[in-house]
Amino acid sequence: MTNFPVHTIESAPERSKPAMQQLQSAFGMIPNLIGAMSTSPVLINSLVGLFGNVHGGSFTEAQVQIVLLTDAVTNGSAWTVAFHTALALKEGIDPADVQAIRDGRLPKGSKFAALSGLAKTMIEKRGHLDDEDADRFLAAGFGKDHLLEVIAAVAASTITNYTGSITRPPLEAPFREHAWQD
Repeated sequence: MTNFPVHTIESAPERSKPAMQQLQSAFGMIPNLIGAMSTSPVLINSLVGLFGNVHGGSFTEAQVQIVLLTDAVTNGSAWTVAFHTALALKEGIDPADVQAIRDGRLPKGSKFAALSGLAKTMIEKRGHLDDEDADRFLAAGFGKDHLLEVIAAVAASTITNYTGSITRPPLEAPFREHAWQD
């Protein structure tokens, strides 16, 4: 097994430091996954651009967390499932909805279910949605722009999910209560 360092801002490559500082401002800490990711300036800088657009887009932060948690579960990334579980709960998402997603089921609200269902389908079908997939999402009250915006969220989460699966960073104490196994 290849071990990846979990960098701090001080130990990271120079070209990774600005991105780490931005993410530290956003999270109030440097998550271990970001520390591992910073080994590659190209990867971490790619994430920062997507991160800013996804979290500054037209979805509420709770809706973003629904997509990101669904993606983490669908991609089987244990670190990101624990992380996004904590963030989803912090955003006030019903714990039953969070557990449903962690169990591979849809949350109960129609908007959350549409977001979660679309994100899961998009990953499982590798973006090859059929008309029914898109229509189901649009029928929940979202626009075509939202459907395309989910692609950005899936792209951002794919970066973190794959990085977590490859680098296997240790789970920080605040997220351990949300540990998850595929």
